[in-house]
Amino acid sequence: MATVIHREPVLNRQKAITASRLTVHAATAAEAAETLGLVADVWPKAHSVFVGLSGCLPDRDLLAWQPPENAMVEVPAASLVTPAGNEFLAAAAQANLPLCLDGYAPGMALPPAAGFRFLLADAGTHPRLPRAPGIALAKGLADVKAFAEAMDNGYAGATGWFFLRGRPMAEKLNPGHAQIVRVLNLVRRNAEVKEIETALKQDVALSYKLLRYINSAGFGLSCEIESFRHAVTILGYDKLNKWLSLLLVTASRDASAAALMQTAIARGHLMEVLGKEFFDRSTLDNLFITGAFSLLDVLLGVRINAILDEMHLPEPIADALLKREGAYAPLLDLAQACENDGADIIAAKAAKLGIGTAALNHAQLAAVSFADAIQFN
Repeated sequence: MATVIHREPVLNRQKAITASRLTVHAATAAEAAETLGLVADVWPKAHSVFVGLSGCLPDRDLLAWQPPENAMVEVPAASLVTPAGNEFLAAAAQANLPLCLDGYAPGMALPPAAGFRFLLADAGTHPRLPRAPGIALAKGLADVKAFAEAMDNGYAGATGWFFLRGRPMAEKLNPGHAQIVRVLNLVRRNAEVKEIETALKQDVALSYKLLRYINSAGFGLSCEIESFRHAVTILGYDKLNKWLSLLLVTASRDASAAALMQTAIARGHLMEVLGKEFFDRSTLDNLFITGAFSLLDVLLGVRINAILDEMHLPEPIADALLKREGAYAPLLDLAQACENDGADIIAAKAAKLGIGTAALNHAQLAAVSFADAIQFN
């Protein structure tokens, strides 16, 4: 079995990301503990992190891992009736480790000492949870419509990538998005700073958001960027392409905007991190843009070809987004697989590129931590 970490977000009723959910596919709890130890340096700290196992049940060996303060371990309902499961519950209580029950069903008898604050339930099997003895989170939702129904039927939130599916599409950009594209195109053709500043001044919020992104995204700069002209001087046009692209990625006004933005940025950074082994440093920003822009249709509610018709993107980006071809396409395919496919498929696609599962797990959590650092407001 490939020891792969599968990730997905946890959203509350307002469709804001409140936690990450990590499922470690491992043959034993000891193997899962070792895998989790290898990602300690990139552990997401902005939200709570649910940690579950697939391929084995949690036991005392999992506690060889030193869980961060924001970690919460999922306990499968099936393990509640096993001696090893009860032993783990006792050990977790002694270690003050927060627990979440996975596989809750209405009327299920719960061990009083376990203190499950969160309950994960399959919304397909249990569409209604009116009086759950904890915060009930839905699993297995198909799309945004299913999420709305689950919230109406007693759930307090949900986990999964459902918010990427079931959205209507328009045929052209709205004026606000078109203005961002105009600024991006000016930067891509190295227009005069004065011309770009004039375009930004037509929407003061764009300039403000750009500076917030640059100053909050971990550049490690020795000074704070105070203006677009200052940003050009310090960073140069090529680096600014990446951060201007964030303006378009974060232009959505959808109720799920924050979750969509976080997903797009994490996808872009994942491609950027993995691409370090295959591409020159000068190309990495284009990998980020490819990953982030792969969700533009969902973010902006406009078909991707209509968006790209208005933009002057490098050929490898356009080929990956429109045709799933070219140099960037394999990494985009892997990034999307990390969200949609099973562990074996993810591991196989990574192996085909020469990427080990440990490196992929590390890159995934680094991507989530990076996306969490962006200030969207």
